[in-house]
Amino acid sequence: MTEMPADIKAYNRKLIEQFRASGGDLGGRQLVLLTTPMMYVRDGERVLVLASNAGAARHPDWYHNLVANPAVTVELGGETYPATAEVLTGEDREQTFARIAERYAFFAEHQTGISREIPVVALVRHG
Repeated sequence: MTEMPADIKAYNRKLIEQFRASGGDLGGRQLVLLTTPMMYVRDGERVLVLASNAGAARHPDWYHNLVANPAVTVELGGETYPATAEVLTGEDREQTFARIAERYAFFAEHQTGISREIPVVALVRHG
């Protein structure tokens, strides 16, 4: 696994600054900015984020925030737009997670190491 920076808040502030200054182009890194930078996955027209929390036993704080208030502003590729966070369920979640895990094996590793189900969240653009 990738080693986490000692001061994650300082790291994220710098990453957000770089993200905004570059119009979202960070040399091929696929990041979408909600309030915190995170990896995203395109699934057709959908922008998805996974609450893997690097394989931790609990969901990340940002996931709880999205469930409590699903109205979000997405910054992606130099564009900013309103969206709604929708947690995938049932067959859609299972099939989508399986496709993502095929492309990004670390998500499968995260899921194997924990008992909770890693949520997959679609950021559905308004209009």
